[in-house]
Amino acid sequence: MKSFLISYFLLFFFISSSAHPPVGIVKDSKGNIYYTDLKNVWKVDPTTGKKIIVVPKVHSHELYMDANDNLYGEHLWYNGEKINTWGYYVWCLKNDGALIKIIGPTEGFRSDYSFVRDSVANMYWIDRSATTRFMKKTPAGETTKLAEEKPVPIGWLYSTRNGTLYFNEANGLKRLTPDGKIVLFADNLASKTTHFTLAGRNYDGYGIWTDRDDNIYIAMIQAKKVNRITTDGQVRPIMSSNSLWTACSGVFDNKGNLWLLEYSATNECRVRKLAKEDLSLVSTSVKPVNIHLLITIATGLVLGLLFFLLWLATNRQKSKLKKQPIQIVL
Repeated sequence: MKSFLISYFLLFFFISSSAHPPVGIVKDSKGNIYYTDLKNVWKVDPTTGKKIIVVPKVHSHELYMDANDNLYGEHLWYNGEKINTWGYYVWCLKNDGALIKIIGPTEGFRSDYSFVRDSVANMYWIDRSATTRFMKKTPAGETTKLAEEKPVPIGWLYSTRNGTLYFNEANGLKRLTPDGKIVLFADNLASKTTHFTLAGRNYDGYGIWTDRDDNIYIAMIQAKKVNRITTDGQVRPIMSSNSLWTACSGVFDNKGNLWLLEYSATNECRVRKLAKEDLSLVSTSVKPVNIHLLITIATGLVLGLLFFLLWLATNRQKSKLKKQPIQIVL
């Protein structure tokens, strides 16, 4: 019985848990698409759809492409339970194909280096210490604090071309303007919890990106949909999914086609192209199916039934023992 309970909780934990999906998908000036699958970084030809590995064997969650088509990312690794430490290095794939390290192997996590940047290469990140501080570093190395507020569970950070920052907090999207004001830009974007976790906190809103008209797009992982938020804060779902795949980020190519980075229940990644002319035709009428929740409920029902049958069999055995006549041997 004890081993059965242990197996139950292990199974429940395995089914209910999932890895941390990536948000790294960018394009270069020629329209080529680059994305990470947490194992390699791929380059996709937007015309043929053919893809090749350009940075092998790197665990990167974010990517950044600068104005000169230099691609940046990191490699993050865990050193095992014995020493229980993490390490990383920051790499750059130059536009001539050379792969170099910007920051060498370092223990811990990045603290003052980010892949969130605006059109003039200002760098932005969140200092999650005693308070939540939004930081900025110029290409010249000058660091300033843009805003500060009480500690809150913040997900991903995104910068527009002009340096306006957007970040997902719980079930809403907030905006930090260049003058340091934090405002709620959109709320009630989807359900409140998700089976995907980041740093031990639950998020539904995930990757954030924009189009040519500065509309905001945000991938909702548990709701399995993508929301478009206009410049005046109007929210409209543009697509949804009822499959095992869910969008976790996206980017528009030079022709206005949307390339979605998607993550599966089996921890795999892929990219999918939605043609510009088809975006308005994507159906949002079908309510997405929460596959993780269905599996979890089904598992709970099956295991509950097994527990009931085990309890029933045990009680029948006790009843039989009570009904047996007591023999007295003299």
